[in-house]
Amino acid sequence: MSSTSRMLTLLSLLQTRRDWPGGVLAERLEVSPRTVRRDVDRLRELGYRIGAVKGPDGGYRLDAGSELPPLLFDDDQAIALAVALQHATAAGAGVEEAAVRALTTVRQVLPARLRHRLDALRFTTLEQRVPDARPTDPELLISLSTAVRARQVLRVDHVKPGAAVDQDPPPPRRVEPHHLVASAGRWYLVAWDLDRNDWRIFRADRLVPRTPAGARFAPRAVPGGDVRAFVAARFKGSAARDEWPCRGSVVLERRAEKVRPFVGDDAVTPLDDGRVRVEAGAWSWPALAASFARFDAAISEVEPAELRAAFGELAERAAVASKSRSK
Repeated sequence: MSSTSRMLTLLSLLQTRRDWPGGVLAERLEVSPRTVRRDVDRLRELGYRIGAVKGPDGGYRLDAGSELPPLLFDDDQAIALAVALQHATAAGAGVEEAAVRALTTVRQVLPARLRHRLDALRFTTLEQRVPDARPTDPELLISLSTAVRARQVLRVDHVKPGAAVDQDPPPPRRVEPHHLVASAGRWYLVAWDLDRNDWRIFRADRLVPRTPAGARFAPRAVPGGDVRAFVAARFKGSAARDEWPCRGSVVLERRAEKVRPFVGDDAVTPLDDGRVRVEAGAWSWPALAASFARFDAAISEVEPAELRAAFGELAERAAVASKSRSK
């Protein structure tokens, strides 16, 4: 590793945590502690404020400075930044155009070797948005995220779609904002609703914060302790664990290769006679039955009883629908 590459790696390490013991840095860089001290001095000459940490092992800390030193990235960081910017073009945060401009700027300043690597990494980012999703104002996201970090109670107007213009708006909701979550092109605020005395997940694009912000609050633990699992569970209709509340299995008169591409994470088990057993989940039994029916194949060995009853319910609905005519 050249001295320049080593210094970039050192700077990258200093940016990932507050304190680094000198011996640990020397091991990571595969150099002596003396070389680490020399590299730290060079970074200080470039304008980086690196403080010394006292203690038995000694160490270093990258402090925030009043002046912005040169922004340096190692090879992997530069590629990661470019890939993240390309993904941001479908983030639904209202920054798509800015992300395209930033990606162009980053590419222009990359050295030739990295520009070639970036150009070789070509991919298309699909807009994974639900039909009625719309870009969320970046200033709104900043405002919500600021309240999350400051642990301040928010008063927000919750604008519901289809509300009459002349209808008196409901009183603002008082919430303790805990996490801002992005999913499939939408942004959500996970918060404790003080008026409902329960957790709520709000669509960010339907919130209008009022000023000023309220008092500070002591953060509560999200149920289960994992915000990703909590939100995923709610999206599946489960109030507890990140799993579908209704799970069942059927045998389809289809070969496994004809089924597997369309079932996501569901379990597919090929049978000796060319059929396939599929185990899946959904938010309700009729929804699960409908998901199996979409394969347009004969269905047998249905379990459990609730799923069999749901197939009967769907059959009754289908019989009524087949006799109905448009008016």
